Amino acid sequence: MKNAALLSSLLLLALAPAAQAQAAAKTVPVKLQLKWFPQAQFAGFFVAQAKGFYKAEGLDVQLLPIGNQSPIQTVATGAAEFGTTWITDLLTARQQGIPVVHIAQLFQKSGYTLVSLKASGIKAPADFKGKRVGVWPSGNEYPAVALMKKYGLTTSLDSTVSNPSVQAVTYPFDPSIVFPGKVDLVSAMTYNELDQIVGLGYPLDKLQVFQTSDYGINLLEDLMFSTERTLNATNFKGSGLSGREVAARLVRATIKGWNYAVRNQREAVGIVLVNCGNTCKGSGTRSSAQAHQTWQMAEVAKLYNAGPTLQGRAGYLDPATYRANVTLLKSLGILKSDPPAAAVDYRVWQAATGKK
Repeated sequence: MKNAALLSSLLLLALAPAAQAQAAAKTVPVKLQLKWFPQAQFAGFFVAQAKGFYKAEGLDVQLLPIGNQSPIQTVATGAAEFGTTWITDLLTARQQGIPVVHIAQLFQKSGYTLVSLKASGIKAPADFKGKRVGVWPSGNEYPAVALMKKYGLTTSLDSTVSNPSVQAVTYPFDPSIVFPGKVDLVSAMTYNELDQIVGLGYPLDKLQVFQTSDYGINLLEDLMFSTERTLNATNFKGSGLSGREVAARLVRATIKGWNYAVRNQREAVGIVLVNCGNTCKGSGTRSSAQAHQTWQMAEVAKLYNAGPTLQGRAGYLDPATYRANVTLLKSLGILKSDPPAAAVDYRVWQAATGKK
């Protein structure tokens, strides 16, 4: 009997690696399209991947950096099942008939700013009149347009206005191309371009920073989304799991990654740097990748640690904030009507967190 028991134990030990390999092989492959190049803006995703949070949920997540297509296009065509984007992108796509669905809101506060030199004498949004404002294309200009409209200003972006009060200058994201020689104010995210401007030789105490959220323009940014097709799948990639269950596992692990990144920022930066390319270096005197990503991590932590996150509801889309965003986009003529209820699926967040 002892020999039989010994043989049984040895057999189990021999089979254990094979069983583990088989279990690992059963992880569900998932592709998630990021909105931009790898950087601390997406720290929670990289941390969840590096710390094994996705694996613990049975997921093998591939994080895709931005390519020639937008995240909306990548996910809508099925090249990825999930993505990150801004609320304006998602709702305008929905208006165009693309069945994308909001499943989690990671950043609860907008990081969009307009920056000028203090020496310019621009002290308030009303002072933008007669100025040149650098904005990004493809819908990224909407926060700036909303802020100016709030103060009764029109822009050259509106073809129906014959004599706009503000001249908009569209440029491709690098502030050094236009600031300060070609524009009086320039678009900058708190976590990225603002630090780049400082690196160009303009210290913070010489800059006037207008954060749109301080003026009631809080168009939400980094969120997670999918499509109705993916969420309604009854057998996601033959895994035996529904699409909505895979989404809940993805959101749960991602929130865990973000919570860890915010609490352990130095470690998170180290994880991000492994994935970083040339876009992580900042600019000028602040071209160090580590220094720029350390700045970025601290700033995105502020955007994550706001609103519902402070109430223990990380990833939750606050309905009042969502309604305010819709109302603002309708007032700008960007949305023609209210989005359908299916544009937001709270069931994924509820399943991921166990909260209502």
